[in-house]
Amino acid sequence: MTQWLQSLPNWQPYGDPQYFGYLLLALLPVVIAMFLGRRIQIYESIVSIGFIVLMFGGHSWHQLIALIGYLIWQTVVVFGYQEYRKNADNKWIFYGSVFIAILPLIIVKVTPAVIGVNSLLGFLGISYLTFRSVAMIMEMRDGEIHDTKFWPFMRFMIFMPTISSGPIDRYRRFNEDYLKIPDRDEYLNMLSKAVWFLMLGAFYKFILAYFFGDVLLPHVEHMALAVGGVFNWPTLLVMYTYGFDLFFDFAGYSLFAVAISYVMGIHTPINFNKPFISKDLKEFWNRWHMSLSFWFRDFIFMRLVYVLMKHKVFKNRNTTSSVAYLINMTIMGFWHGVTWYYVSYGIFQGVGLVINDWWSRKKKKINRDRKQAGQPPLPDNKFTHAISIFITFNVVMFSFLIFSGFLNQLWFHPMMHHHSHRGW
Repeated sequence: MTQWLQSLPNWQPYGDPQYFGYLLLALLPVVIAMFLGRRIQIYESIVSIGFIVLMFGGHSWHQLIALIGYLIWQTVVVFGYQEYRKNADNKWIFYGSVFIAILPLIIVKVTPAVIGVNSLLGFLGISYLTFRSVAMIMEMRDGEIHDTKFWPFMRFMIFMPTISSGPIDRYRRFNEDYLKIPDRDEYLNMLSKAVWFLMLGAFYKFILAYFFGDVLLPHVEHMALAVGGVFNWPTLLVMYTYGFDLFFDFAGYSLFAVAISYVMGIHTPINFNKPFISKDLKEFWNRWHMSLSFWFRDFIFMRLVYVLMKHKVFKNRNTTSSVAYLINMTIMGFWHGVTWYYVSYGIFQGVGLVINDWWSRKKKKINRDRKQAGQPPLPDNKFTHAISIFITFNVVMFSFLIFSGFLNQLWFHPMMHHHSHRGW
């Protein structure tokens, strides 16, 4: 078995034009069936499983074994909790089920920091599959998911276009989409959007991300390391270059995933919506990696606020939201990895959201006071919007510099060659 897996090619999702050629050819029967108002479920499953196997072929064969073990683990946890939830609702059973579902991801994230090697449990996409299963457990507790069957669950978990790096979908939305076949006009519209997303994604990932990440970034990193110190002008170039590379690389991938989902008749949510025109950090997180930020908002931030307010941990609601922002974003930092720069990135974003929230309240109070005094409100025009966008953009870019891990090399390992982190 292992020899056969090692003999297979290793096709990284959306890695080159050849991959798209094979994938679109394999999906041609799906397109024809959609035009005829049918969904050929068995064939779609075969294509999905086939491309997932090839994703872990060759030198990555052990990741396929880890994926299979992980899916068995999550199946037992999710269906075990669903069976329990039919008759009872103990919060500690719920917390324990969530923890057990997250445990493989915790092991994968912590192992490199503790023993310096990657865990054998790890595979490409483990984070995004964990988001899916944990959300299902939480929605089962809320009473929003009932009587899930094995195959719809597995179909959701191993949906091929988004398995490696999202976008993160929700079970109920996905399943409703899957069961409702779009009519011909709607499907033609989806195919039209898919073609545009594929073209835009190719421009982002294969041209712009290549230029910023492979052509420009190594040069500016070398310049910054040659100058050295705590911070220098070339490091500023690293900051902007890495930030654009991160965006175009990940946004390009996300567009590919959404496009292939559309070809398969699934409205996978868009992940990016012009994030660099945001006027504040809160708006930024409503535009950047939206499926991730919305997942953290719905399943961590809002629930944390509810628990803190229910138990009256803080008297002030603003203090409650501030603490929730910090915890929420710090957890997001740890999710990226157990390193000081990932955690610092999360804390930095959390503090930024607290300041953002404070200024929004302060601005409203100032405008109320000015109105009572018969004065006009604070300026709110194109000029102030431009200033807000400029400040937000640079704050975000600085956070990406922290996230990149480059400062770790500049400060502590200046002689080592730096490999930029994608943050997937």
